[in-house]
Amino acid sequence: MANWPFTQGIHDIGNGLYGYVQPDGTWGWSNAGLIASGGETLLVDTLMSVPLTREMLDRFKARVPEAAKIDRLVNTHANPDHFFGNGLVADAEIISTVEAKKEMAGFNPKALAALRDNYRNMGDAGAFLYETMGRKFDFSGVDEVTLPNRTFERHLTLTVGDKQIELTDLGPAHTESDTIVWVPEDRVVFTGDLLFNEGHPIMWAGPIENWIAACQHIIDLDPQVVVPGHGPITERTAVAAMKGYFDYVRDEARARFDAGMGFDEAARDINMQEYRTWSDPERIVANVFSLYRQWGAQFTPEQQRDLFGAMGRYHKELAAHQEACDHEH
Repeated sequence: MANWPFTQGIHDIGNGLYGYVQPDGTWGWSNAGLIASGGETLLVDTLMSVPLTREMLDRFKARVPEAAKIDRLVNTHANPDHFFGNGLVADAEIISTVEAKKEMAGFNPKALAALRDNYRNMGDAGAFLYETMGRKFDFSGVDEVTLPNRTFERHLTLTVGDKQIELTDLGPAHTESDTIVWVPEDRVVFTGDLLFNEGHPIMWAGPIENWIAACQHIIDLDPQVVVPGHGPITERTAVAAMKGYFDYVRDEARARFDAGMGFDEAARDINMQEYRTWSDPERIVANVFSLYRQWGAQFTPEQQRDLFGAMGRYHKELAAHQEACDHEH
């Protein structure tokens, strides 16, 4: 079975490993994980808000006796939906890469909390940010970011009870640093956002070659179970599908870049029919933007600030097109 049932909450992988899944896997609805062995625990990521993280921790406590105390937390990368709940486990050893910690420190949670009041003054970008994150999540309780208190570079081996855990940074790709958590004896990998399962990924950092290589690295581990950052728990075929997505988007975008087409026009011109069932199709805009930047295109600060606006406009156009098609049929 390629995908596990896409249901909210704890999924028992077996042998002390658990995934925590949040449908529908779109903006902000991230996954996490728990490793419990020999009376010790390691949590993989927290969630977008304090209430969501508290609910997850309560569920783990009710289900897994060792989860009454979280000994360690690994933050796979610096997106708020993977670390904004850190304050609830502030007593734990919180681990990330040096680069991820630096990026996390740059986030201002109060700005997200203020979206509800300010988004109308922020144009298309504010409207789309509010739609995807501002109105869906309760950012109260995150006055300041709880940062990792232990850092590493590239690779770190940990022991949780009698399990060996391998942390490997395969970024920059999705963000400036993207760590996977690999449990060799169980052949289970927690990918963070290096895998969006059946959702369009979003490349904030790149280069794309690193993300393609990261996909290949995960495939080569030959995992039996893959817990993605978003979407249902799965197997390595989903990683291969996302690698194929990047190969395709890179080649299609490059042809349009070489032809002198602007990034916005190129994003609309690429035929994404093969990925029509994947969520968050507007991310093609950000991915082409990142590719153009990688290839030397110069963007104004206004264009960079408007990236959410550009995605929002694409999203609206797609919705209008879909509605027109439905109306015809």
